[in-house]
Amino acid sequence: MKKLFFYVLFSLLLLQASGQTKQIPVYLDDSKPMEVRIEDALSRMTLEEKIAMIHAQSKFSTPGVPRLGIPEIWMSDGPHGVRMEIDWDTWNHAGWTNDSCTAFPALTCLAATFNPELSLKYGNALGEEARFRKKEMILGPGVNIYRTPMNGRNFEYMGEDPYLASKMVVPFVKGVQQNGVAATMKHFALNNQELWRGHIDVEVSDRALYEIYLPAFKAGVEEGKVWAIMGSYNKYRGQYCSHHERLINQILKGEWKYDGVVVTDWGSAHDTREAALYGLDIEMGTWTNGLTWGQSFAYDNYYLAKPYLKMLEKGELPMSTLDDKVRRVLRLNLRTNMDRNRPYGSFTTPEHAAVSREVAEQGIVLMKNTNNFFPIAKDRYKKIVVIGENATRSLTVGGGSSELKVKKEVSPLEGLKIKYGADKVFYTMGYGSGPSVYDHFIPSPYNADSLKREALALVKDADVVLFFGGLNKNYQQDCEGGDRTSYDLPFGQNELIEDLLKVNKNMGIVIVSGNAVAMPWLDKVPALMQSWYLGSEAGNATANVIAGDINPSGKLPFSIPKKLEDNGAMSFGTISYPGDSIKQIYKEDILVGYRWHDTKKIPALFPFGYGLSYTTFEYGKASTDKKEYSKNDEIKISLTLTNKGNVDGAESVQIYASQQKPSMERPAKELKAFKKVFLKAGETKNVELSIPVKDLAFFNDKAHEWVVESDKFTLHCAASSADVKSSVTINVK
Repeated sequence: MKKLFFYVLFSLLLLQASGQTKQIPVYLDDSKPMEVRIEDALSRMTLEEKIAMIHAQSKFSTPGVPRLGIPEIWMSDGPHGVRMEIDWDTWNHAGWTNDSCTAFPALTCLAATFNPELSLKYGNALGEEARFRKKEMILGPGVNIYRTPMNGRNFEYMGEDPYLASKMVVPFVKGVQQNGVAATMKHFALNNQELWRGHIDVEVSDRALYEIYLPAFKAGVEEGKVWAIMGSYNKYRGQYCSHHERLINQILKGEWKYDGVVVTDWGSAHDTREAALYGLDIEMGTWTNGLTWGQSFAYDNYYLAKPYLKMLEKGELPMSTLDDKVRRVLRLNLRTNMDRNRPYGSFTTPEHAAVSREVAEQGIVLMKNTNNFFPIAKDRYKKIVVIGENATRSLTVGGGSSELKVKKEVSPLEGLKIKYGADKVFYTMGYGSGPSVYDHFIPSPYNADSLKREALALVKDADVVLFFGGLNKNYQQDCEGGDRTSYDLPFGQNELIEDLLKVNKNMGIVIVSGNAVAMPWLDKVPALMQSWYLGSEAGNATANVIAGDINPSGKLPFSIPKKLEDNGAMSFGTISYPGDSIKQIYKEDILVGYRWHDTKKIPALFPFGYGLSYTTFEYGKASTDKKEYSKNDEIKISLTLTNKGNVDGAESVQIYASQQKPSMERPAKELKAFKKVFLKAGETKNVELSIPVKDLAFFNDKAHEWVVESDKFTLHCAASSADVKSSVTINVK
């Protein structure tokens, strides 16, 4: 009897459980197609719940639908590491003790690697850290084009060339998202300066828009399948970009068929009707200036909150646009926190440190190296003197939203002491810059003359001097919210370098920056490296390259003009940059970066794609598989590359294209392919690259279409935009 009772009880429980299984709502059933689940969830939501889903509930989260078990969406800056936790309703740091991250190099450094495979590793490591920290969205990568060296936020982006940025961003996005975390490409679009970013109205030709400023975004959408895109603060043709009929509805969601969410930058929404109708899906940060102030608990007053609800209830706006926004947010949920199979992530691991160091090592660019100044062997000198604040300064803090709280950051000075021994390395600041602050400048507390005198005294008997200068992440340096005010090195560095050279000429310069700088002392120094904000492993990476344990292979992702006026954007007066405070016109049009230098025959101080090595590479003559191609063909280019030196190294082979007789103006040449090739000492490899003929197109803004003309094209195999090794001409039918 007792056994019978338990058997009946067990059967009833089993039936109950079975019944419950059958009652699982469709939107929670991951065996069902995603779009079916979305429609089911949408059908169960109240109007108020829908409205709640599309705007913030805190500085970095949206509420989800608790009644239905649809989770909150949590976001975090930024593209170089997962930012420390921020208070719920203020910009203060939350004071957690478990939110220190791995700092990865800034994206200018990643671009300088010319290595898409490394970009995938970078994105994956960042995605793992974001997932471990329970983030659904990481607010990066940035792919705005380097238009001028004055832009304070260039360090967050991938250089001046749309093709390079496109090829580097796609694996980055895939790497992040394979961890169930949405990459958020930003800032869409035309956010190419920080000065007056909140209102400057950009006028640019359709041709430049499509050829220069949109390709990286398009690649991220169509090839990377990115899940989130952040709008920008500025206007384009009179309308704010975060709710823009043409940019978002017509191009992004129309032409490119984008199915993800569009989120504001913090405080970039300005109007309920436009936000409702012109493509914005999630509103964050309204009633703030983005970083430094905010109205307390204003979330219900956001443009897409109660004001939107009231307009819907009055029938002033269609329900269909709201439903489209909610579908997109639900799609984001299902791709991230409602995906039961997404990985758990990992945080501050040795593997992540190794990725950070590898990106840094491959991104450092050797610019000048007279008489083999570099590498500096461990037993070459007894007294190595290091001068410059950037040898010791933390460069993971400051810069605005890219600030990080790192678990570990090795400075260049630390790295050099580890490499050469503390008894051989001597240091003094030389100059001081003051603390990193987002929106204003705080002068250094140190006396500049005293710092200089100490530096001059120290270098007198030095065997070799290493000067670590450049910019930093102070206001009006490489920092969000403001542009640079001068092309020169700040804080008296140029004068200091000149004075140091009078005392000791055996000095190498390491410029740490995310931007080009003037170099009036270049002819007087034997050696120069372009470094970047290198993250947690900055010191180890720098020391490895200086010592020759790593052969430098970085290539410049932007041109360095001899003087500021040689830059295309800067050559047309203030209406081109920075504008008249209300409006600006991109007068250089499609001739951005090396396109300007090459076409106008204005030599750069250092060209795009430039970078030296501790070895030498010999290029064989380039050839193509055919001489004539149809417009649906793929061009195959091959050449031999030989490492002629006695150390292993890597070279980024670049292919540029020129059209012989275009019907519309085209640049002298445009990057169309590249490949990073690793060669042992003395090794020769056959290098093969391919270019789809369709990639030889230009955008005809009159017909609003991409056009490949029947014409002759010359393909230039090059080591930089200014160093063509061989050329081959083909015919396109």
